[in-house]
This record gives sequence, structure tokens and C-alpha cells, in this order.
Amino acid sequence: MITIYKNEGGSTQIVDRVDPAWIQPGSGVSVWVDLDQPTPEESRVLSDVFQFHELAIEDALSELHHPKIESYGDYLYLILHGIDFSASEHCFTTKDIDFFLGAQFLVTVHPGVSRSIGKIGAVCSRDARILGEGPGMLLYRIIDTMVDNYRPELARLILNFKKDISSLRQVVLPQRDAVGRLARREFPLISEQLAYGFRDVHDHLVRLSDEAMFFQDRITSILDAHLSAVSNQLNQVMKVLTIIATLFMPLTVLTGVYGMNVPLPHLPGGERAQFWWILGMMLAMSGTMLVYFRRKHWI
Repeated sequence: MITIYKNEGGSTQIVDRVDPAWIQPGSGVSVWVDLDQPTPEESRVLSDVFQFHELAIEDALSELHHPKIESYGDYLYLILHGIDFSASEHCFTTKDIDFFLGAQFLVTVHPGVSRSIGKIGAVCSRDARILGEGPGMLLYRIIDTMVDNYRPELARLILNFKKDISSLRQVVLPQRDAVGRLARREFPLISEQLAYGFRDVHDHLVRLSDEAMFFQDRITSILDAHLSAVSNQLNQVMKVLTIIATLFMPLTVLTGVYGMNVPLPHLPGGERAQFWWILGMMLAMSGTMLVYFRRKHWI
């Protein structure tokens, strides 16, 4: 699906096509083209109208990429990630959003629904100032909304899986570097006013990356403590089983000897007393071993 917003003369409206004259520098028109899972025909606007570089178009239409920012002369190509968290399935994934920023236009490409773009798009259609402030400010608003969506998901991830925290860090760290380049005004398209806004977003990403690292360390500590508790419990079970096996070893030897089909010396008391003598020796050996184990603090 393709949605085209056009701002001219202080009013914003949704149109069905892009006039190449609108995207020329100094045209006085601001254009936002949003491509949501574009069809091959809809994707042709990237090459036919905006004439973006073929490698940038290929990246924008392909699978997930790492966050990055590249300059193509009169426009910037930026890849950032938005959170796609399914609480019911406890599944953390991200969706990449591709941005093409020029003096008079902003093009966004994303595979499926984006909460951040949907929110800004809904406001943009009602408030002409959103797009009237220029494509750069619109880019800042989208990125700021994306970063704001990270914090509530971070709170959920603390209670879920360590793997999700690691996934969050893998997204936030390169994204922090990409936004940092915007904050440092490495590109002529970024004005000083926009740089202040991107610095604020960069600070949020720095805090998020630090918190993610902190929580990952805490989760690692909790996991280590859990594994240690399980190991201690297993050791207790093994100790009990070892004591039982040790107690029965001499008893097995004793019963084995007296169970042999050979003449053996008889203990006092006659044949009826032999069983009680052997039972008494077994109890004495077991008691002696238990006392010895206790004095050694093995049990």
C-alpha cells in the first residue's frame, strides 16, 4: 500500500501520485510517501519518480538489514528498526524501516504495519504543521516515536527471556550510532535545529543501551544463581544416594560371604541364632559408619 501526503501553502492533503516537480529543491512543497509492503508496481515510484540509487532501492525492498545511514549526494538513506513485540507469544522481533530524506521529501518503506508511522500518519492528516515543518522534522518525529516505543517493551523483556534483551541490544547499539551521526550534523540536509532534536533521541538510545546492558547482567546473575541452586539440590540428592550405597557395600559383602554354599564357622547359640548374629553385625556396621560420617561432617 502506498500513501502520499502533500503539504503546500499551509495545508496537508493525501494525493494519489507524486509530481516530479514537487520534489525539486525550492519547490515549496513537502512530500511524504509511505510504502507499506509495496507491490512491485508501487515500488517503481522509488526509481521512476525519485530516481534513487538501485542499490539503495534493493536494500529498501529486501529482508532485514542492520541499522545504517548513507549519503547519496542530495538525499540520505537511513535504516532503523522498530519493535514488533507480541506479548501473547512472548516473542521479540524487529521490523526495519527504510527512510529516504531529501530537501523536499521523505520516503518511508516498511514490511507491514508500523505503530510509529501509523501514529504520525494519523496526526499528519489532521495537523498540517507536522509535514509543514519540513521532511527533516517529520523524520525526527518518526524516529522519536520509535524510540519511545522501546521503553515499555524493555520493561516487559526484563520479565521474559535473556535472549530478548540481547536482541534489543543488537538493535539499539547500531541504531544509536546512526542517530549519532545525524545529531553531529555530518550531512548538509540536517539543520542545527534538527540536530538538537536528534541529540535528544541519541541520549534516549544511549540510556536504553545502558539499561539493556545492565538488565542483561542482572538476568545473567539471576540465571547463574538459579543454576547454582539446582546444582546444590542435585548435590544433596547425590550425597544421600552415595551414603546409602556406601552403607550397603559392607552389608553386601557380609551377606555374600555367609550365602556361599561352603562350610563356615558358626557363631555361638546354635543354628537358630546365626540369623540374629548376622543381623546384629549388619546393624553395628551401619551404625558405626553413620557415626563416622557424622563426625567427619559428611552428613
